[in-house]
Amino acid sequence: MTPSHGQPSPHGDSDPRFAADRNRSVRVRSAPARALRALPTLLRIGVAETVAYRAEFLVWILTTTQPLIMLGLWTSVARLAPFAQYSSADFVAYFLAALIVRQLTGNWVAWQISEEVRSGAMAMRLLRPVHPFLAYAASHVAAIPFRTFVALPVAFVLLASTGASSLTTDPAQLALLLPSLALAWLTTFAMLFAIGALAFFLTQTMAIANLYFGLFSLFSGYLMPLELLPRPIAAVAAWLPVRTSSPKARSRAD
Repeated sequence: MTPSHGQPSPHGDSDPRFAADRNRSVRVRSAPARALRALPTLLRIGVAETVAYRAEFLVWILTTTQPLIMLGLWTSVARLAPFAQYSSADFVAYFLAALIVRQLTGNWVAWQISEEVRSGAMAMRLLRPVHPFLAYAASHVAAIPFRTFVALPVAFVLLASTGASSLTTDPAQLALLLPSLALAWLTTFAMLFAIGALAFFLTQTMAIANLYFGLFSLFSGYLMPLELLPRPIAAVAAWLPVRTSSPKARSRAD
């Protein structure tokens, strides 16, 4: 005699419905543990990829030196007198800090996803038991120390020698520096990951990525301090998540 609808099965867990629910809950519980176990391996793979493609990696670093160009432009503007309460030393501190933030929070995951979708390499990545978001994130986190070794020593030397007087000494701001950088990296990575995932549906993903970078350059303070923007644009920029490379220099005119 078979059990009626809605009554428990006399076989208990042998019922296919109960077995499927149990397997599903086991998979859900085991996914985070599996990801944590795979994290050291993913980081080692990221380091190996950075070393193997060091020429491409160096080219990418050179493409993130726009703050140095803007540094030369704005310091020449403020050479004789402060411009909008920014002295020449303030601009040095601002754009070198922007360079440091850009090096520590930038990534190229949108371009990487788009290329792998186009070439078909994404199919193999999707077959792996680790979510692509974690795999890409580990790969890009592993590259951060290499960017630090290449770009940051020059920036720190120039910052300490020329614009040190404009750096903040507020203990609260200094304590929040590392958490802010971590959240800025995560925000930037998540946005570029979402843009890269559009490659599953669109063929012009890179056009969207380039549009994003143009808006990012304007509204994040990458090209100029947000205080120098027209007031309506600055008000919009203050609420956008791309405000990740907008250091606040202390003006000597204060």
